[in-house]
Amino acid sequence: MSEQDHDNPRRDFLRKTLTLIPVVTVASTGLGMGVGELMAAPQKQAEAPQAPAAQAYEPSYFTAEEWAFVNAAVARLIPADDMGPGALEAGAPEFIDRQMNTAYASGALWFMQGPFVADAPPEMGYQLKLVPKEIYRLGIAATDAWCKKQAGKVFAELDHAAQESVLTKLESGEIQFDDVPSKAFFSLLIQNTKEGFFSDPVHGGNKGLVGWTMVGFPGARADFMDWVERNEPYPFPAVSIRGERA
Repeated sequence: MSEQDHDNPRRDFLRKTLTLIPVVTVASTGLGMGVGELMAAPQKQAEAPQAPAAQAYEPSYFTAEEWAFVNAAVARLIPADDMGPGALEAGAPEFIDRQMNTAYASGALWFMQGPFVADAPPEMGYQLKLVPKEIYRLGIAATDAWCKKQAGKVFAELDHAAQESVLTKLESGEIQFDDVPSKAFFSLLIQNTKEGFFSDPVHGGNKGLVGWTMVGFPGARADFMDWVERNEPYPFPAVSIRGERA
């Protein structure tokens, strides 16, 4: 099966699961909440949306090696295809790096006192001693070390098929790390990648509103009352908080 054959089902799955993600994340930071309730009627498009030309961004938290990992990973989680740009082109790495300098990433908004019960049920909430910025630092280092031991290369240097195999093993927990659970690392990475693809561009991702355009989300428009009872697709393009139009 070709790489494109793999990518299209992945993109379709992403679109179909967006109803699981609260809209707060899309129009504001909302990290830790997910990304959702976006599925307005899709707009007819003559061609796939295009992200604007990427401008050089210098990460303020990630090291050069970590930055290479983040760019490579998000490019496989939401790859570019004939439906439009992927997470890399949409600026998800910039979004993630900028979030690492917020109260969210340092755990300042969370209850971070023990006891920490690793096997507690989900309704008991977050149970790790690590905050997001620590999960990234430890998770990237551990993944690169594992890749180097197995293949002689760090994650960013592997081919796409090998990168996807590693990500699959992280997701399932097949790879075991000493300092951070691999499943927790993958969960945070894919959550933040989705948020970077669908959040308002003010936060660094969703450049050109490509994420919103893909799912037909109209963005931060002031009023939809004229269209509530029309039972027809909303015809206008997405608008960002700052007034940028798709």
